[in-house]
Amino acid sequence: MTTTAEIEKVNAPSIARKRFRADEVHKMMEIGILPEASGWELIDGFLIEKMSIGSKHASTVKRLNRKLSLIAEDKSIISVQDPIHINEYNEPEPDIALLNLREDFYAESHPTPDEVLLLIEVSDSTVEYDRDVKKALYAQAGIAEFWLVNLKENTVERYSSPKNGSYRLAEILEPGETIKAGTIENLELKITEILGS
Repeated sequence: MTTTAEIEKVNAPSIARKRFRADEVHKMMEIGILPEASGWELIDGFLIEKMSIGSKHASTVKRLNRKLSLIAEDKSIISVQDPIHINEYNEPEPDIALLNLREDFYAESHPTPDEVLLLIEVSDSTVEYDRDVKKALYAQAGIAEFWLVNLKENTVERYSSPKNGSYRLAEILEPGETIKAGTIENLELKITEILGS
């Protein structure tokens, strides 16, 4: 997978890149140029191909979805691998988002940063990308809390208190410890409940 950063390293002024707005991407999906289930997300105006999901990643997302549904079902809407509309050039698709309750279940529009309570990315081969690119995007958007489930290191990273485009608080939790959400009352999970180990 080629990232935007790798493209920018190429010193070739003759290569023109096209940034897309979210409404243009939606239109391409609508008319069939870009299949809706295409495995792309919009980051900084570029269509970024999402990595294929391995069984450990998939099982972690399923486990989290089940655990969070039991804890936060009356407090939020749980969204799995759906877009968050940050601005006209950014619509990432985090593995899990806990959203403010809304009667239409976001049928009229994708959720925006002020409607997001917690975002979770599950990472194995994309740890650096999720930690560097997506965490920065979420902090700049003012998303209150972000968890990075690091399958490579068997840890969960918790980021909170965004200010001036970055998270001021960070902690790394390991098996034997418990993670507590600051945005949803009584949401706490043992790290082993998330990692399944």
